[in-house]
Amino acid sequence: MLVEKNDQTVTVYLEGELDHCTAQTIRRLLDGCIRDHEIKNMILDMQGLAFMDSSGIGVILGRYKLMREKNGRLLVRNMNRQVEKVFRLSGMNQIIETI
Repeated sequence: MLVEKNDQTVTVYLEGELDHCTAQTIRRLLDGCIRDHEIKNMILDMQGLAFMDSSGIGVILGRYKLMREKNGRLLVRNMNRQVEKVFRLSGMNQIIETI
């Protein structure tokens, strides 16, 4: 997983699967990025993400809430069809901005 920081924005390039096996590790990495007081925007680039389940939904929603608490934004981009379907069925597309 690659992390790029540019001014007040951090971009995290997710890879592989975001499921019950990887959720805790990814959560810790994202939380570490959010703790950076300079960060106001977090972009999750999902181009390399092959699969996401309900554990992944929980990770993303939790990070969305943390970013809102610090008056920041969580954005997603480059979802494949499977991930986009999970995103849409969960209703996350209603609250999380896709760029």
